[in-house]
Amino acid sequence: MAPEVVEVRRGWRILGLTIRTVLLLVLLFGVLVTVLSLTPRPGTRAELRAAAAADRVSFLEYDEQSGAIHRVRWAQGPLIWREIGPEALLAERPAYTRADLGGDLGRSRIRATEPDDSGRWELVPFWVRKVPASVGGVWVLGAWVLAALIMLGSTPRLGNRWAWLWLFTVGQAGAMLFLLFEPRPLWFEAGRRPVPRERLGGVRGFLLALGVGLLSTGLALGAGTLLNLVGG
Repeated sequence: MAPEVVEVRRGWRILGLTIRTVLLLVLLFGVLVTVLSLTPRPGTRAELRAAAAADRVSFLEYDEQSGAIHRVRWAQGPLIWREIGPEALLAERPAYTRADLGGDLGRSRIRATEPDDSGRWELVPFWVRKVPASVGGVWVLGAWVLAALIMLGSTPRLGNRWAWLWLFTVGQAGAMLFLLFEPRPLWFEAGRRPVPRERLGGVRGFLLALGVGLLSTGLALGAGTLLNLVGG
């Protein structure tokens, strides 16, 4: 049986709703940054030089093989992402190198890095790890960790802790779903109680997490592509 939702004093209820809302907004911001970063618009070296000269580059990474850079991706703030792909860079003669990249960046203070594939924070969802610290990644990671601690320290109504743990990790969107629906939907007014239902266990939670993870990833990438096209 689902645990009974206990009524709390008005002040504590408002505080709880505020915390849930703030954490949810931070996580949604992280999702937006990630999907935009994974679906960048094509850029050019001229655009990179102009952004660097104006000190608008907040994050930059490059892929290098055998001394030649074949991909450069950068952010101009958290919501504008550009990429120069292999088609443009591999056509450079001689090859585009770190020295060329340094020349394009000029006196910009941005530090160019290679992608980090070390696998740190393995339990943290992929999209949380992809938000760079320079565009709010620390806040997004902190919000996810705090939501996970709240889940582990509570008695969820819709599923047990194992079910929610799978949704938080494999399901990708579990933290946001938890903040929306536990212990009652975020939009419920005081005194309104959800209909009691059987809680999900760990096995069903894992299967649900697989489906939610695939669905949320597909929707997020599609939305990121559309937003980049619309936003220019």
